[in-house]
Amino acid sequence: MEQVCQSCAMFMSENDYGKNADGSVNKEYCKFCFPNGEFGKDETMEEMMESCIPFWLNDDDCKTEADARNKMMLIFPNLKRWKK
Repeated sequence: MEQVCQSCAMFMSENDYGKNADGSVNKEYCKFCFPNGEFGKDETMEEMMESCIPFWLNDDDCKTEADARNKMMLIFPNLKRWKK
């Protein structure tokens, strides 16, 4: 079963998991968002969304950058990193 990164919403397989500070696997976050026990970039949810647009454009539902932003606005606020 694939996990979803709780920062960028990327579907993760075993090779995509992040790492905790002690080198153990972190299944909540991907290796791009959480490479060494902390988030790789200190950024806002909006900044994360902007950097993710190119990856979301590959999705059948996202034909434009606006489509990608709209879809992410539905998903990102519910992810662990961004939930208030």
